[in-house]
Amino acid sequence: MGKLIEVLSRTVKDGRVISLIHKYLNAGVMEDGGFHATPEGVPQGGPLSPLCGNVMLNELDKELERRGHKFVRYADDCLILCKSRKSAERTLGNIVPFITEKLFLKVNLQKTTVSHVSKIKYLGYAFYRYKGKCRMRVHPKSVTKMRDKLRELTTRGNKWSNKVREEKLRSYARGWINYYRYADMKSLMEQTDEWLRHRIRAVYWKQWKKVRTRYKMLRALQLPEWKVHEMANCRKGVWRAAAMLNSALTKTIIVDRLGYPDMTAHYLKVRVNY
Repeated sequence: MGKLIEVLSRTVKDGRVISLIHKYLNAGVMEDGGFHATPEGVPQGGPLSPLCGNVMLNELDKELERRGHKFVRYADDCLILCKSRKSAERTLGNIVPFITEKLFLKVNLQKTTVSHVSKIKYLGYAFYRYKGKCRMRVHPKSVTKMRDKLRELTTRGNKWSNKVREEKLRSYARGWINYYRYADMKSLMEQTDEWLRHRIRAVYWKQWKKVRTRYKMLRALQLPEWKVHEMANCRKGVWRAAAMLNSALTKTIIVDRLGYPDMTAHYLKVRVNY
């Protein structure tokens, strides 16, 4: 805590502000209905915690710049780029003591590793070389999390209305793609779109559980009568029946009429990795 006040005092010349921060750090926290003192560190979850973290890690930035390292840092997640593994191991051996002994911060050594850039996961991104240049793509773990979330939003038993489901899917897809717009993921988006629309068709097929309802909905989609009769009387499972439904609930209907997201189209619109 003393080191933080020292660093702040270099730039913040108003003693009242320093005093207020010092009091905040020593105020303690309420936890499980009781008071707990905070003799060291910053209370987590408060507005001052990330700010103080960046203040301290700004000192790390200055040190890395002074040593001539290329690096990128977001909050407490830092990536230092070196030309060889030997150089990276030497850098790690020098930087960790600076963080622990000069800044008095703890380093999670389990998450601090030396690795080739192709094996790194940083802020959800992965990296690869293409034509001599480093490119970004979505890390496989991030892809798995995205699919799990889409699976959750298209679960047939969540009892949402179609309008609510469409809004939730559109909001999530837009936010996710905007975050990963720097990645090369056109083929990933195309595959995800196909899979997502299959799940959406499965949702609608499940809703049309009565044969008479299927007749009504399929006729409204202007299918030939023989096709309506064939599909309405289908006895296949939901997933297999949804595959047959792609001739009725086409991409145009799902995206343009029903309002579900076209992830590929949005990605091609916002991407910045030409």
